[in-house]
Amino acid sequence: MKPASPSQVTELLARWSHGEEAAREKLVPLVYDELRRVARRCLAGQPQDQTLQSTALVHEAYLRLVGRSEVHWQNRVHFFAVAARLMRGILVDHARMRHAAKRGGSNLTLTLDDALAPPKQRELDLVALDDALNALATLDPKQGQLVELRFFAGLSIEDTSRVMGLSPATVKREWATARAWLYGEMNREAQ
Repeated sequence: MKPASPSQVTELLARWSHGEEAAREKLVPLVYDELRRVARRCLAGQPQDQTLQSTALVHEAYLRLVGRSEVHWQNRVHFFAVAARLMRGILVDHARMRHAAKRGGSNLTLTLDDALAPPKQRELDLVALDDALNALATLDPKQGQLVELRFFAGLSIEDTSRVMGLSPATVKREWATARAWLYGEMNREAQ
């Protein structure tokens, strides 16, 4: 199957936003591979015994996407950003359940960014990252959204710039600031 163009996906999303169920059904096969890529990115660096796989993560996110009422998709980037946010929530819920089931066992971990991960420690606790991201979003919602788009959705600087309506230089600066803040927050929490 030939990959869909961004405008084709955006058109189907707009039709879905207006209640056209057939558009949603046409959209799914066009975005499925990209959703799997986002899921693999979200799952990267997890322990080998992790039971949640990318296919299950995509399907759970899809169920939550179609279960939303009054969805008004701006474009394909917005769709994938929302999907990534939902996947993050699913992973955090899964990690919290695993942690509770093991009464203090190891949490779900992700490999983040070398610039964010402490030296000699590339795996981060997803629950701690989620807590730190929520704290960051409270302090600076723009930086919280930027981290979600860059890390969880895997958007480039340019795509993040378009979604957020910021210049690429501002996105780079805010990304560096957010990573530094998260690094400090997660180190503080680990102590």
